[in-house]
Amino acid sequence: MALSTSVGFADDIPQPHYPELDTTNPLLADWDTPHATPPFSKIRLEHYEPAFDAAIAYSRAEIDAIVNNPAPPTFRNTIVALERTDALLDRISGIFFNLLEADSNDTMQDIALRVQPKLTALANDVSLNEKLFERVKEVYEHPCPDLGSDDKMLLETTYKSFARSGAALSEEDKALYRDYTSQLSALTLQFGQNALAATNAFTLHITDPQTVGELPDFVKEAMAEEAHSRGKEGWVVTLQAPSYIPFLKYSSHRPLKEQLWKAYNSRALGGEFDNTEIIRKIVNTRLQIARLLGYDCYADYVLEERMARHTATVEAFLNELLEASKLPAEKEYRTISEFAATKGFEGELMPWDWPYYTRLYKDEKYALNDEAIKPYFQLEKVIDGVFTLARKLYGLHFTPSADIEVYHKEVTAYEVTDPDSKFVAVLYLDFFPRESKRQGAWMTEFRNTKIVDGIETRPLVSLVMNFTKPTATTPSLLTYDEVETFLHEFGHSLHGMLGEGQYESQTGTNVYRDFVELPSQIMENWAAEKEFLDLWAAHYQTGERIPQELVEKITAAKNYLAAYANVRQLSFGISDMAWHTLTRPFEGDVEQFEKQAMASTQVLPEVAHTAMAPAFGHIFSGGYAAGYYGYKWAEVLEADAFSLFKEKGIFNREVSERFRREILSKGGTEDPMTLYVNFRGHKPETRALIDKMGLGK
Repeated sequence: MALSTSVGFADDIPQPHYPELDTTNPLLADWDTPHATPPFSKIRLEHYEPAFDAAIAYSRAEIDAIVNNPAPPTFRNTIVALERTDALLDRISGIFFNLLEADSNDTMQDIALRVQPKLTALANDVSLNEKLFERVKEVYEHPCPDLGSDDKMLLETTYKSFARSGAALSEEDKALYRDYTSQLSALTLQFGQNALAATNAFTLHITDPQTVGELPDFVKEAMAEEAHSRGKEGWVVTLQAPSYIPFLKYSSHRPLKEQLWKAYNSRALGGEFDNTEIIRKIVNTRLQIARLLGYDCYADYVLEERMARHTATVEAFLNELLEASKLPAEKEYRTISEFAATKGFEGELMPWDWPYYTRLYKDEKYALNDEAIKPYFQLEKVIDGVFTLARKLYGLHFTPSADIEVYHKEVTAYEVTDPDSKFVAVLYLDFFPRESKRQGAWMTEFRNTKIVDGIETRPLVSLVMNFTKPTATTPSLLTYDEVETFLHEFGHSLHGMLGEGQYESQTGTNVYRDFVELPSQIMENWAAEKEFLDLWAAHYQTGERIPQELVEKITAAKNYLAAYANVRQLSFGISDMAWHTLTRPFEGDVEQFEKQAMASTQVLPEVAHTAMAPAFGHIFSGGYAAGYYGYKWAEVLEADAFSLFKEKGIFNREVSERFRREILSKGGTEDPMTLYVNFRGHKPETRALIDKMGLGK
């Protein structure tokens, strides 16, 4: 990627006085690679810090050129110029911080701790630059009359970003803002590192063959390979989801399951990697920032830039869903408890018992279990199915490319093209857990979409997951939940890959947090559609297509424990809101605060000395603070949206093209409610989700 095009400015903007770059550093050199993809094999750990320092200097030169421009401020020489800054820095950050999550090590984490304060200082130096804000404010208050809709949106979001980042504060308060944001940046980074370390620190080592005798072969084989990779005999269970969850589901050994469950649910709650004091500092620092900017609490500050808009709206939304599902969830708990008693279980059904007996109940009631489903969900077949869906809906084609470098040997890169063979994006797929990767599944980007001086840059998108690994005798066979997860994250990737527009800050997934989950969650619906499954789901040994009877069971079981699952998800959103509606500094006990906040959602028995907050990365080290409700908010949107596909046909090109045109391609160029109404024809209602879960009767 030629740096001249990536950091170029319009003709009416003075060219910055750039410092000279050390182009022996691959992060600072031109990339003569397919689609200007990162040359991962050339990048070494020692390249990162010098590259960050050089890119920060580049960004400062760009800001200086805008601030010191003698010409009166205009939309192009101020707003567009600002939009185009940081291209070099974004390129380096896109690589480093993505790999910090997907393929990290101690050295990278140390680098992050040193680099993050520099990035925060740069962000503050920009947002708190008085002369720069004066130029932005002048353009905002006297806009050019011929601006397009995306120009108007860029102008508004630019001005708001300055105002919401302390630009209008006094000099004394600006100093406080700098201090608070610097502290917060370091705290959230440390939180994530502690959570990862705590997850990796625990293993359950089993040497007695009788203990694992009842487990399915795929679970035993995975445990044996985990032990072998650690140089141990026997079997090992870790706190990684593909290891932890199957053991709880298939083992009847209560003491071990209790030990495992408690270890998972007390990660970073005390001990070597304790996050409790960090949580106190994070929520208090966020409160200080909010109060400094004129808000009563951090949630008020965040929600101003969300579809929901107001704290009261979110709380009412969560309570409406809780009211609809709490009693049914409690009934589901009683049903499973009674069922367990018929199997000889005595006493109170505890959280570590729940996965085992809910599986047995599902096996009996629906004659459906992972062992019956997984042979039809070989990973390679699932990939084909997901790609086929993208082709039928949007005409996309995916071609694996050995010429595009990847950051790990387990990653595959695909060249994505449209029906006219025009290049759309590069997609990286990274499926399996490893110690260098954090838990969960996510979509990220090494590069976004933009158009600069008539030259379009297309995105480089990455999907990172933690699916069941293949063993020496069995390929990777996915659970139904993992298939849904793949479709979910792939929906995010479609949002990124199909984004269009000239301004990078508006394209792809750069939308409100409570809107960004619509493209992902709607994709999960296809997992239960026979018409879709028939295209690709076949037994990995016999080649037999997935039987009609099995698909019917999947459909029948779709709302199994829907109320419990809904309440569980609501508990996360309610906890998040509790932490971020604090109006006074928090000095209390993290565990007790969480239990009190989530009391209204408690269905399973409460367990002392456990808490999810110390490992709740979404809100304490990710971007979902005061926004976790967005998953449920988006479920309402997708329930209503998918009903149109059900009405017109799940592969209907007219509907899918409208979804692409109004939702996927538009990004953040318009208000999300406007985009949704343009697609669906009306505003969504919460009732759509309640009915979908079968709770509306």
